[in-house]
Amino acid sequence: MADLFLKILDWSEVWALLIPLIGFLFRRQQPATLKPIILYLWLAFVLNLAIDIIMELRTYYPEWTNNPLYNIHSVVRFACFSFYFIQLQPTSFTRIKKSLALFSGAFLIINFLFIENFFNNDSFSSILLVTEAYVLLIYCMLYYLSELKDDSKNLFNGPDFWVVTGLSIYVVVNFFVFLFYLPMIDVDVDLAINIWNVHNIAFIIFCIFITKGLYGSHRYKYSV
Repeated sequence: MADLFLKILDWSEVWALLIPLIGFLFRRQQPATLKPIILYLWLAFVLNLAIDIIMELRTYYPEWTNNPLYNIHSVVRFACFSFYFIQLQPTSFTRIKKSLALFSGAFLIINFLFIENFFNNDSFSSILLVTEAYVLLIYCMLYYLSELKDDSKNLFNGPDFWVVTGLSIYVVVNFFVFLFYLPMIDVDVDLAINIWNVHNIAFIIFCIFITKGLYGSHRYKYSV
């Protein structure tokens, strides 16, 4: 029973995405602000499906690796959510958000040109995932700060609140997972695997909050 639960949890990076994707199929009309999020969901589903299929097939093809796909997923998530936050509140902290995106992108390009190999088969890039989580958390904090300054809005009514809250939970939990996961593998592989289950649970919560945002968007103007 425990093995079955762990197997289901291992595949949560795939099936959890079906929760918001199926929700979107039933409610296709969404605000334009959610367009980058919907794009992320589809791309993440394809990438995570490939990641988990490779994981299962490594029993027969041990030379196969899914680590570069984790790096690609991180870049996709960072790009989609950066664009989402920049166009979400175009009059609030815009210069800071654009600067964060540019400087983070430049830092990661330099990192992969001179320090790390983006397509490293042995491990994903901890620097990439930690940087992504840190910058996305700053975006989330800027969003909450801007919303709290606007007394005319009900913070809990908008779909963006649920999307940003889900992302906040995900990056806060996984900042430390991404930071310590690779060093932990060298010390205790089983503990590292258990730590990654924490990531999977946070990802499920993330997807549920996005679904809540999609279903809470009917009060807003549709343009997607």
